[in-house]
Amino acid sequence: MRNAPKKGESTLREEYRSGSNPDADFPEWASKPPEKSHGKEIKIDCFLLFCLLFVSNLPGLDNSVIRIFQSLAKEKGVEYMKKIVDSPCPKARHLQFAAAYNLGRAYYEGKGVKQSDEEAERLWLFAADNGNPKASVKAQSILGLYYSTKEPRELEKAFYWHSEACGNGNLESQGALGLMYFYGQGIHQDTEAALHCLREAAERGNVYAQGNLVEYYYKMKFFTKCAAFSKRIADYDEIHDIPMIAQVTDCLPEFISRGMAMASFYHARCLQLGLGITKDEATAKHYYSKHLCFISRTWHIRNSAVR
Repeated sequence: MRNAPKKGESTLREEYRSGSNPDADFPEWASKPPEKSHGKEIKIDCFLLFCLLFVSNLPGLDNSVIRIFQSLAKEKGVEYMKKIVDSPCPKARHLQFAAAYNLGRAYYEGKGVKQSDEEAERLWLFAADNGNPKASVKAQSILGLYYSTKEPRELEKAFYWHSEACGNGNLESQGALGLMYFYGQGIHQDTEAALHCLREAAERGNVYAQGNLVEYYYKMKFFTKCAAFSKRIADYDEIHDIPMIAQVTDCLPEFISRGMAMASFYHARCLQLGLGITKDEATAKHYYSKHLCFISRTWHIRNSAVR
């Protein structure tokens, strides 16, 4: 899998104008030097904040640039995001969606502010803007995840938001919809619709969808297909490939790691029992070991994000 090509300022500006990349908004005024606007000077730290807010949406940015912007706005980031969310300026409308999404994450994780699920939910709902494709599609997807994991779960809401995000091109939500259809969560069970979503998501690079397809092939006794497909996923490296795939696909590292763990387990199982592949217990042990490594990586990723 190749890294996403780096995007220059002119490319990002064209995407903003055409509306082809809602999560990489690049307003004309944000790339200009400070100027007078309604009698007030646009301060340079607003531009730094802009870079900080969109750093996760611009995969082409160099890591050193990211660190500089994060360092410059570390202490005032939450304060600035709140100002953008509350801004009455029409030019800040698209910035508000991204700021609300990031501010929601801050409240959900309790970073820089007092932890609050309620405030996170409020901000994400604002950022999602009723499924508007020019709002934050990431907020739409994270609402699907939020409603499916909170206690008590609200699966119908989760299905609705994953549907909105998927319709707006979100790969993570497409895989999530497949599983919700498969298990009848928030919607009536529909195996055909589930496999359609999972296969399309898998073809687009959703590793968690790939891992669930491997499990489906094994349980349906499609062992040859299971053995061949699982090997491609199980051969990923947990240290280097997970962050690279996350950057390219915009999927969550935890679920990428889960998909790799599932594939490693079922590939090892096929090798151990000689199902769809020549029996090889020594190699099976290798893939069982990889399965444990991916499980450990998943645990590490999850706990590093614990509030």
